Amino acid sequence: MTADGAPDPDEFWIFGYGQDHRGTPEEPGRVVTLIERSFWASLADAHDFAPEKVWGTAYRIKADKVAEVKEYLDIREINGYTIHYTPFHPADGSDSIRTLVYIGTPDNDQFTGPQDPQALAEHIYVSEGPSGLNRDYLLSLEKALDELSPESGDAHVTDLSNRVREIERKHREGELQVEGFEHPVSHEFKKATSVDEQEETEKA
Repeated sequence: MTADGAPDPDEFWIFGYGQDHRGTPEEPGRVVTLIERSFWASLADAHDFAPEKVWGTAYRIKADKVAEVKEYLDIREINGYTIHYTPFHPADGSDSIRTLVYIGTPDNDQFTGPQDPQALAEHIYVSEGPSGLNRDYLLSLEKALDELSPESGDAHVTDLSNRVREIERKHREGELQVEGFEHPVSHEFKKATSVDEQEETEKA
């Protein structure tokens, strides 16, 4: 901002609606993106409702940090994302802000489209990358959305989070095994049985 409160033309704002990636190039995790409503309406999605608003946070980048931040974001987001600009409407009703936003468009190789929710939850549960666990990304996203506003929660994110928590419970209580969990990406799920338990005893 300038001394009189007007926007500084040398600074910019960025709209954040997710967090960092949690996977590897060979076995990518899953992260959120934005798509046009007209495209969403053409999809065979397991969730038949999409809210009118997209909740997130606008971050002001001061003029002396613009070059540094843009370079960092272009490196981090350029694989699978394109740059767009959109108005951001503050929850307090103040004037809208022009913000930069990175979007994973449907024509990009990284765009997966709709998936079976349970299969997606299982993939998220076992995915991991340099930034951490993909399930931590999902659960943190759910928490952040729930805390923004009484109406900012996302039904799809909450459904996936509940499924991941149930997988975690079953895994913790021995009802579910993940083969080769020491290398958590791309492993199949199966129910634990007495035969499995016997095999584990014999291995020990």
